[in-house]
Amino acid sequence: MDLSEGPLAGTREDALEDGPEDGALSRGGVLEAFNDSAETRALLGRLQVEFKNRTFWESALQRFRVIMDKYQEQPHLLDPHLEWMMTLLLEIVQDETSPADLVHLAFKFLYIITKVRGYKTVLRLFPHEVADVQPVVNMFTNQNPKDHETWETRYMLLLWLSVTCLIPFDFSRLDGNLLTQPGQMRMSITDCILQIAQSYLVVSDKARDAAAVLVSKFVTRPDVKQKKMADFLDWSLCTLACSSFKTIEGVIAMDGMLQALAQIFKHGKREDCVPYAATVLRCLDHCRLSDSNHTLLRKLGVKLVQRLGLAFLKPRMAKWRYQRGCRSLATNLQVCTQSQREPQTHAETSDSEEGYNVPEEVESVTEQLLVGLKDKDTVVRWSAAKGIGRVAGRLPQELADDVVGSVLDCFSFQETDNAWHGGCLALAELGRRGLLLPLRLADGCLPRGLLFVLWVPGCQSWKPRVSFYTEEYGKGLRVVAVILKALTYEEKRGACSVGANVRDAACYVCWAFARAYEPQELKPFVAKISSALVIATVFDRNVNCRRAASAAFQENVGRQGTFPHGIDILTTADYFAVGNRANCFLVISMFIAGFPEYTQPMIDHLLTMKINHWDGVIRELSVKALHNLVQRAPEYSAAQVFPRLLLMTRSPDLHTRHGSVLACAEVAHSLCRLAMQEDRPIADYLDETVVQGLKQIHQQLYDRQLYRGLGGELMRQAVCVLIENLSLSKMPFRGDTVIDGWQWLINDTLRNLHLISSHSRQQIKEAAVSALAALCSEYYTEEPGEVDSIGQEGLIEQYLAELQSPEEMTRCGFSLALGALPGFLLRGRLQRVLAGLSSVTRISPKDVSFAESRRDALKAIARVCQTVGARAEGSPNQVVCRENASQVYCTLLDCLSDYTTDSRGDVGAWVREAAMTSLMDLTLLLGRDQPELIEAPICQRVMCCLAQQASEKIDHFRAHAAHVFMTLLYSAVPNVPHREELEKLFPRSEVVSVNWTAPSQAFPCITQLLGLPTYRYHVLLGLTVSVGGLTESTVRYSTQSLFAHMKGIQNDPKALESFSGTLLQVFEDNLLNYRVSVPLLKMLDQMLANGCFDIFTTEEDHPFCVKLLALCKAEISKSKDVQKLRSSIAVFCGMAQFPGSVRRKVLLQLLLLLCHPFPVIRKTTASQVYEMVLTYSDVVGTHVLEQVMAVLSGTAWDAELPLVRGQRNHLCDLLGVPRPQLVPKDWTWRDGR
Repeated sequence: MDLSEGPLAGTREDALEDGPEDGALSRGGVLEAFNDSAETRALLGRLQVEFKNRTFWESALQRFRVIMDKYQEQPHLLDPHLEWMMTLLLEIVQDETSPADLVHLAFKFLYIITKVRGYKTVLRLFPHEVADVQPVVNMFTNQNPKDHETWETRYMLLLWLSVTCLIPFDFSRLDGNLLTQPGQMRMSITDCILQIAQSYLVVSDKARDAAAVLVSKFVTRPDVKQKKMADFLDWSLCTLACSSFKTIEGVIAMDGMLQALAQIFKHGKREDCVPYAATVLRCLDHCRLSDSNHTLLRKLGVKLVQRLGLAFLKPRMAKWRYQRGCRSLATNLQVCTQSQREPQTHAETSDSEEGYNVPEEVESVTEQLLVGLKDKDTVVRWSAAKGIGRVAGRLPQELADDVVGSVLDCFSFQETDNAWHGGCLALAELGRRGLLLPLRLADGCLPRGLLFVLWVPGCQSWKPRVSFYTEEYGKGLRVVAVILKALTYEEKRGACSVGANVRDAACYVCWAFARAYEPQELKPFVAKISSALVIATVFDRNVNCRRAASAAFQENVGRQGTFPHGIDILTTADYFAVGNRANCFLVISMFIAGFPEYTQPMIDHLLTMKINHWDGVIRELSVKALHNLVQRAPEYSAAQVFPRLLLMTRSPDLHTRHGSVLACAEVAHSLCRLAMQEDRPIADYLDETVVQGLKQIHQQLYDRQLYRGLGGELMRQAVCVLIENLSLSKMPFRGDTVIDGWQWLINDTLRNLHLISSHSRQQIKEAAVSALAALCSEYYTEEPGEVDSIGQEGLIEQYLAELQSPEEMTRCGFSLALGALPGFLLRGRLQRVLAGLSSVTRISPKDVSFAESRRDALKAIARVCQTVGARAEGSPNQVVCRENASQVYCTLLDCLSDYTTDSRGDVGAWVREAAMTSLMDLTLLLGRDQPELIEAPICQRVMCCLAQQASEKIDHFRAHAAHVFMTLLYSAVPNVPHREELEKLFPRSEVVSVNWTAPSQAFPCITQLLGLPTYRYHVLLGLTVSVGGLTESTVRYSTQSLFAHMKGIQNDPKALESFSGTLLQVFEDNLLNYRVSVPLLKMLDQMLANGCFDIFTTEEDHPFCVKLLALCKAEISKSKDVQKLRSSIAVFCGMAQFPGSVRRKVLLQLLLLLCHPFPVIRKTTASQVYEMVLTYSDVVGTHVLEQVMAVLSGTAWDAELPLVRGQRNHLCDLLGVPRPQLVPKDWTWRDGR
C-alpha cells in the first residue's frame, strides 16, 4: 500500500486546484536545456579529491550555487539530470569512510538542488529500501541540532528519513530483540524516529520544516497511527498550548507544531483524523493566533483550520456546482458556433443534500476563514480564500450560498482594503471551482421563493430558519457589481493610497470568470466588464494592475469571444505597451476610444475618478487624455462633461478643484480646435452659459481667497493653464475686466515665486510665462482704432523694474516673462529690454549666487532675439541689427566664464549651458537671415569657447557643448575658423555616432583640436580641468588623449615650442585661480613624468623651464593650501631633470619646502625628493648620493622645526645649494614706529 496518499489528499477538488490549466504559469523560455551538465559533473566529481582544500570547497560551492540559480525560473530542465547528480552526492554520504566535513559538503550541494527543484521532486530520488532506514536513523546520532554550520545536513536527512518511512512493512519487524541486557531495553526504531521528529520540530532552523514533513509521513502509517498518533497529537497540542507567540522560543515551537498538524491533516486519512479534529480546533481557538504579529503563524493557523474543516466534511464533489463544457479557445473564437451552442445546465435542486449532516464545528471553521480574508497580510488572505473554496465545495448548495453571501459582505465601504482584497481572492476561488452559480452574478442570491437553511454568523450552531428570497435580501450583493467597484478601488492614506492589490485581485477574478463560465452566462455583463477592464488597462496608476487588466482582457477575448473589438485592442494594449503610463493615457486610450463602445465609459471614468486623483501626475495625465478623448465624443462632452466640470471647480476638495480647472482648460481648448477644424462656430460646442462659467472661475477663486495657503500653489498653476488655453481658444473676452484679473494673477505669481515650494516652483513659473505669452498675443494685439501703447509701456516698465528685485526667483520669473512677450510689445523697446536682461546676467558681490536668474535671463535674451528677428540695417529698438548684435554676443560669451560654486555645487554650469544654447539659437538665426552680422572675431570666439566647454570634465555639459559646436559647424554660419580642417577631423557621418558623454569617446575627438592654433589655447584650458580632475574615467581618458597628442609632436620642435608657449600662457592667465591652477599643476606633473618635455633637457635654462619655475613660485607664494603645495612639490621634482640654473633653483625650492610649517608638507617633500634622486641620476653626485638618501629616509621630518632645519642645512651642503636664511619678521608699526 502507498502510505503517502490518503482520501483527504487525493480528492477531486484538490485535483481541480492543482490542475495544469488553472496552475499554469507563463514561463520565460530563456533556456532550453541544462547547459551546465559537463561542468557540474566535473565539479561534483572533484569533491572527494580536493575537499580538504578549503579554497576549492568554498569556490565549488559558490560556483554550484550560481549554476543552479540560473534555473530557478525553469527548474524542470534539471529533471533529466537529477538522478546522476544525486547519485554522485549520495555515494559520498553512504560511504562510511567519508570524513564528516565531506559528508556535510555533499549535503550542502543536495540542499542547493532541493531549493531549486523543490523537495517533493527530490524526495522520489532518495534511496528508500528497507535497508536504508537504519543507516539514515544512525546518521542522526552524530548531528548537533545547535550547529548552525551544518543545518543543511539535518534538513536533508529528515527529508530522506521521511521517504524511507513509506516502506510497506511494519516497522516492528526491523526491531528484532529489543532486550540487550538484563533490565535494559533498546529503543524501538518507531520510537527513535518519533523522538527525532519531535526534537527537530522545535529547532530554529529550516530542519523544522523537514521534521513536519517527516511527521506527516510517519504518524499516518497504519502501524504507527494506532499506537503513536494519539500520543503525538496530545504532545503537540500541549506544546502548542504552553507556548506563547510573544517570545521567540514560543514562536518557533508554535510554528513547528502548526506545520506538523497541518501536514498530518493533509496526508492522513479522514477516518483517522476526524476523532481528533474537534480537540485540535478547540486548542487552536484558545491559542488566538489572529492576535499574533507573526505572519507565518497566522498563515499556518488558517491552513490548519481549513484542513480541519475538510476533515469534518466528507469528500464529495458537489453536484450542484456549475460546470463549463468545452474550453477550446478555437471554438470560443468561432462566433457562429458560439451562437448555436446551448448553455450547460447545472443542478438547481439539491439531490441528497436533505440528509447531509454538517457538524457544528464547520461554523467555527468557516467563521475563522472569513476572518482570515481580512487579515493584514496577503499570504494569510490567500490561504483563507483557498480554504473558503475547498470547504464550500463540500457544503450543500444552500449553506455554500450563505458562505458566498458572507464573502460578499467583505465588499462594504466600511471595510478596509484588506477585506476587499480577500473577498476578491475568495470570489476567484469560488468561481474557478464552479461554486459561484451564475445566478449570483446578477442578483447575488437564490431564486425567489426557494426555501433554504440559513447560516447565521455569530451563532454557536447552524440554525435552520425558514426564509424566502426577497428583493431586499439580494440588494447590494451582486457579484459583478462589486467586482466592477473593486477594479477602481482606491483609498487615500496620508500622502499615498492603498488599493492596488484590490484592483489586481479584481483583475484575477475577471480572469477566473472567463475560464469558469460559458459565454452566454457572462453575455449580460460583457459591456460593463470589458469597459472596466479597458479602463484599468489604460488608466490605472499601478503598472502591475494595468498588466493584470490587460491579461484578464486577453483571457476574456480568448475564452468568451464576446468582447467588442477584442483582438484589435489586444494588439495595441499588450503586456509591454501598457508598461509606460504616459503611453497608456495619451496614445493607447486614444486608439481604444475610436471604438464607440468604450468612448463614453472612458470619459466618465476620467471625470469621476482621475481628475480628482490624489497624485498630481495622474491628474495632469488625465486632463491631457480628456483633451484627446472629447474629440471622439464632442456633443456628449459639451452637453454632459462641461456642466459637471464647472460644478467641480467650486468643490471644497483641493485635488478636485485643481483637476477640474485643468480639465476645463483642456476640454475647452480641444473643442475649440475641433470647431476650427470643422469650420464651425465655437458656440456649437460651448454655449453662453459655459463661456460665462469659464470666465468666472478666476473671480470665484479670488473671492474665496483660494490663491493663498498651501493649496494656492496648485490653483495658481491650474488657472495659469486655464488662461493659456482660453487665450489659445480665442474666447471673446477682449476688453473684458477678466483680462485684468488674469494679468494680476500672472504678475503676482511671478513676483512671489520665492514663496512657492521648491518642488513645484519651476512648473508654476513655466505655466505663468506660457499664460502671459498666450494672453498678450490674443488680447493685447493692437487692432485698427484700438491703440493701447500706454498700457503696453507700463507693462514693460513694470517688468524691467522687477529685474532689480532682491529676490532671485522674482528675477527669474520676470526675465522669462520678458522673453515670452510677443513681437509687437517688444518693438520700439528692444534696447531697454536687452539692457535690462543683460544687467541680470552680470555678477556682482550681492548676487553672486543668483545663478538661476542669470540662466533664465540668458534664455530670455535668445527668445527675444528670435521673436523680433534680425535685419542688418534695422533699428536697434526694433530688431537685432549691426548696432546691437555684438553687444548681445558679448553678454552671452561672458557668461561662458561663469564658474560660480556654492553649497549646491557648480551652479555656474547652469549658466554656461544656457549661454551655449542661446549662442546656438542666435547664431543659427543670424546665419539663416543675416549672415553678415556674424563677424569673424565673434565667430572665432564663439567656436573657441564651445571647444573649451567640450573638453571640460562634466559629462552632461561637455556633450551639450559638443552638440552645439557640431551644429554650428555644419550649418550656414560664416567665418568658422579652420572649417575645412574641422570637417575632415569631424566627418558628419562619424560625429553622429559619437557619445560625447562618454570620456572614452569624447576626449580622443576633442584633443584633435590641439593641432589647430586658433583652438589650442581654449582646448588646453578645458583639458587642464579634466586631466587634473577627480573623476577616474575622465582623468584616464583625457590624459591618454593628451599624451597621444604630445607623442605625435615630439619630433616637431616648432609644434612643441608652440604648445609649450600656449601652456605657459594658460598658466599665466589663470595664476592664483584655484579652479585652474591646481589641476594645471597636476597635469604638469603627469606631463613631466611622462617625458613630454624631454627635448628641453638638452638645453640649459630653456625659456620654457625658466618661466614655468617662475609661475610655480608665484602660484605657491604664501599659500597655505595643502593640495596646491603637494601638487607643486611634484612639479618641482619633475623639473629637476632640466639642467642649468633652473635645477639649482628647483632644488632650493624643494629644500625650502623641507622646512615648511606644515609637517605633512615636509614629509611629502622628503618622500618625493627621495624618489626624484633615484629617478634622475644626474641631479646628485655619486659621491654624496648615499648620504643624501640616508638623510632623506632617516630623518623624522614631522619633528620640531629646529631639529628638521639642521638636517635640511646638511642636505644643502651635500647638494651644493646655499643654506636658506631666516628672514626676521617686520615689526614696524603702521605709523612708522
